[in-house]
Amino acid sequence: MRRDFRIFALAGIGLTAACATVPAPGDPAVPVYAVAETQPVVTANEDAADDPAIWRNAAAPADSLIVATDKKAGLYVYDLGGQPKSFTAHAALNNVDLVDMEDQGIVVFASDRSDLAQARIALFRLDTAGGSLVELGSVTSGPGEAYGICGTRRGDRLIVYTAPKSGRIGEWEITLSDTPTARELRTMQVPSQPEGCAVDHRDGTLYIGEEAAGIWRFRSGAAAGELVAAVDGRKIVADLEGLALVPDGDEGGWLYASSQGDNTYMRYALPDVTPAGRFRIAAGQYGSTEETDGIEAQRGDFGPNFPGGLFIAQDGVNDGRAQNFKLVPLGAIENALGD
Repeated sequence: MRRDFRIFALAGIGLTAACATVPAPGDPAVPVYAVAETQPVVTANEDAADDPAIWRNAAAPADSLIVATDKKAGLYVYDLGGQPKSFTAHAALNNVDLVDMEDQGIVVFASDRSDLAQARIALFRLDTAGGSLVELGSVTSGPGEAYGICGTRRGDRLIVYTAPKSGRIGEWEITLSDTPTARELRTMQVPSQPEGCAVDHRDGTLYIGEEAAGIWRFRSGAAAGELVAAVDGRKIVADLEGLALVPDGDEGGWLYASSQGDNTYMRYALPDVTPAGRFRIAAGQYGSTEETDGIEAQRGDFGPNFPGGLFIAQDGVNDGRAQNFKLVPLGAIENALGD
């Protein structure tokens, strides 16, 4: 969700204030810099690029792939230099995630909002050799407009979490066959519009970003959640957008959140969701990021340009060009904030 930033000086008292709908800037954020960016999406002059997902090539890390949405046009597969490997036309795909299902391949799933009254999950298989997507079909995922999505593997089952605009969070078991099917396992609720979605693959804990309120945590199997990080105008400035989880050990690691209201990102330490630093992607070799929607992060070897891992952020302004995604070494972020 986008906001207008109009700041007015209050003469004579040395203060600044924003119009009623725009919060004041949050706490200080350290700068980090992108080392690559994707080619802009095909849809120009609109809010179009939205959410990325990462497939890490363990055999050749520098040949890893990024799947990302142009929510007006379809799905891109990019290489780590930001060049498109393929584009799959498909209107109104908002958020995207992927899961390695071993014998069933790398399954990509995206929230399909083409019918605003009936949410769907669009399913694809990632051809990792060719960098393209094979469409597998789609399944319904409850009433309302599809929005956030994330997933995990539970044994040999694909589990997908949906976060439509209504705030009715669904947990779905997807059966992949000639005609895919979905079975709802659990229903949860947040009070107002969510989008960010991240699941801890270790224990099934689900994190949902309610844009105006904060981050909710739902324990595995629980219908009720707990607000673990509030939108406070300092650490998170509304709108709260993308979430990304980087595990470490049995229960540690980091949860990253996009603080869209002041163009920054917040990091929390797991398991207690303890504030652990703020950063911004500043202008350097590549431009800064503004109004970020989706983010993704993954630790590990991604080749010489990404020591320590990869962090990706959607850029909602992109210096007057169509929107794109900026790529930052995760190690640089951890070094800047202290790991």
